[in-house]
Amino acid sequence: MWHHWGVSRTRPVLAGVALAATSALAGAWAGREVLRRQAAAARLAIGKPLGEQALDADRTWKKKYGDPIELLVLGDSIAAGLGAERPEETFGARLAVRLAKRTRRSVRLTGRAVVGAESSVLAAQLDGLPAAYRPDVAVVVVGGNDVTHRVPVAESVRHLTEAVERLRALGAAVVVGTCPDLGALTAVPQPLRALGARASRQLAAAQREAALAAGAHVVSLAHVVGPFFVTNPDEMFALDRFHPSAAGYRRTAKAVLPSVLAALGLSEEVPFGHALPATG
Repeated sequence: MWHHWGVSRTRPVLAGVALAATSALAGAWAGREVLRRQAAAARLAIGKPLGEQALDADRTWKKKYGDPIELLVLGDSIAAGLGAERPEETFGARLAVRLAKRTRRSVRLTGRAVVGAESSVLAAQLDGLPAAYRPDVAVVVVGGNDVTHRVPVAESVRHLTEAVERLRALGAAVVVGTCPDLGALTAVPQPLRALGARASRQLAAAQREAALAAGAHVVSLAHVVGPFFVTNPDEMFALDRFHPSAAGYRRTAKAVLPSVLAALGLSEEVPFGHALPATG
């Protein structure tokens, strides 16, 4: 009797579990389908009005000061300056000019950032440098494409850590700008934007921890410039509403500069949103 009772009672329970599981799978599939359609719609809306090639800003900025600082910029389209209309408006150029004015030394900019790059591309960017090249300071901004392409956080962080270690082995001070908050991208619909925001914050937190442990200075772009993009998107974003405008790069370069100065040993304190490395 007990066995028979157990079977008779268990069958409805199992049927209920199976139904719930089926409903969950159906809901998950439907959710993925919604996100897939939203992603496709976002890509269509954003398009590629800026093209896929950033402007070349490699040169010595403020030559009149002499005694150049070697500045290397690695990473993705933000590091490359896609969205700027003139070379002097790119992130690297903005940063080079600000650094030159603060140090009264010229700054020789070498940019190897690539539009669309994930963290895994950092190794190739370093491989492409001349064998004798030795940067004084390197700035790395990467992560957004890792999020949009759903690269595992551990994999992204591993590539970033390896890049930081290689740069430090070259004798360079390193500054890492962590993944921007993708929640600021109003061109991306909900709930896709919310998911992107959460994923970008998770990656940024992991980047911060790993970069500090590897000896890099860290700038949380979500904290130091994110609010400006949220409150003033018309000015901060370029035509595609995805990449920074000239004003956006000016703001970003200004925000990153304190960590660059600290990395070069020219400042002992950094403001909110910046962090000093765990090692020397």
